[in-house]
Amino acid sequence: MVQRCVTLAGVSDPIDLASTDPACSAPADALAALSVVFSSLGRVLLCLDHDQHVVHASRSLDRLLGPGSADDTIGKPVATLLGAELFGRSGALASALRRGERREGWRGHLRDATTSHVVAISVAPIQHQPDDPCDPRVHSFVVLRPEGEEDPGEGRGPTVVSGMIARSPAMLRIFGLVESLRHSEATILLTGESGTGKEVLARALHEHSPRASGPFVAVNCAALPGELLETELFGHVRGAFTGAVRDREGRFAMAQGGTLFLDEIGDMPMDAQTRLLRVLQQGEYTTVGGRTPIRTDVRIVAATHKDLRQLIQQGLFREDLYYRLNVVPIRLPPLRERSEDVADLVTHFLAQAEREGLPRKTVDPDALARLRTHRWTGNVRELENLVRRFAAIYPQEVITGAIVEQELADSRANVPLEESAEDSLSGYVERHLVGYFNSFGSSLPPPGLYQRILREVEAPLIGAALAATRGNQIKAADLLGLNRNTLRKKIRDLEIAVIRGQR
Repeated sequence: MVQRCVTLAGVSDPIDLASTDPACSAPADALAALSVVFSSLGRVLLCLDHDQHVVHASRSLDRLLGPGSADDTIGKPVATLLGAELFGRSGALASALRRGERREGWRGHLRDATTSHVVAISVAPIQHQPDDPCDPRVHSFVVLRPEGEEDPGEGRGPTVVSGMIARSPAMLRIFGLVESLRHSEATILLTGESGTGKEVLARALHEHSPRASGPFVAVNCAALPGELLETELFGHVRGAFTGAVRDREGRFAMAQGGTLFLDEIGDMPMDAQTRLLRVLQQGEYTTVGGRTPIRTDVRIVAATHKDLRQLIQQGLFREDLYYRLNVVPIRLPPLRERSEDVADLVTHFLAQAEREGLPRKTVDPDALARLRTHRWTGNVRELENLVRRFAAIYPQEVITGAIVEQELADSRANVPLEESAEDSLSGYVERHLVGYFNSFGSSLPPPGLYQRILREVEAPLIGAALAATRGNQIKAADLLGLNRNTLRKKIRDLEIAVIRGQR
């Protein structure tokens, strides 16, 4: 008799599916016997078909989700139980099973309409043999272990929540907060450096909230000047200003019944802050040029990379608005403070690139070690861009430490902005210009020298931003940290050619 064995997390020895008991020779009996073993260990066993629908669920599922849950889940996609981020079309564990790979100890949420449990998830594909007793429909196994029942010596896998992946204590605390806020509609303020994933977290908060079925609408408050931002947020009526040829719906209206994400709230002009405060206090707003108050049913999640307390001291941010927004503060740590997440993020981004049609890549231990020690001033966004570059331009399948070192060296050479005072932009200017100005001694520099230097620095920088955004001035202004009117004035004063759709 062919011995068919499966080893999964939580079971120290392989389990023989080919039972010697003749009573267990039928596929259904084999699965039932296997379920009894896993249930005795406090585990839930799910058997999946080729399309990752549940073929069999052990009765231990009833203990977590309620009586009848094991029967109810038969025929359903496993993603309905464990989430699309793990088992959706591009889910990390679904992709691993399609590649014939095993994963152990990942964290996720087992949930139905009313309950949710944090579980450790292990998955493994099986390869059928002609004479094995296992149900031929079963292509893979999922084993669930309720949180808190793991062996202390067992390796802990990463947790995935709405596209975020982490195993560091700092991020796991945030994931726990996302789950604890599942039934809350409190206003949330996200802080952290650029590139730490504030918008991704905002989406996770929306997806794990009572408003998950409603829209998620994002606004970048730094991308628009004050008068346009108010129109963007609240909409306008026809004739409200020159060019308002028809009524326009604002983002508050678009987000009705859902979540409005106000990114870079620290850059919101004072007038817009005042209007936003009134909305938060009264629960209603008027469109620009309108007179009738409109009730709003929107949850606010705001984010900034700036220190709002410092902006308050400088008179640039309303203190009363700060306290309205800061009901639940969440700080996202920079990537350099959670280096244990780097390897999982690299694997995640490589798998994502592969799903998008780029060649399959792996990263060797030396490369991972070097990536963990990098400062990541651009945080997760910088790491993602680097990993995509690996997938796109290197022909070899294995990315080595030498490749990583070369890429990091090239990035430092191209963007000398971080790491130390002498590598900062101000340090660069000092080293290259101060000596030149000092050469004039007590006499004045030639007239127009300062303006000429600014012109020769600003013009190519603005030109590069316009080229990168294909002539889109709103996106270019966002990229440069300018408001659109300022950018237009500089384009005019510096006589920069703008070609729509330029590359």
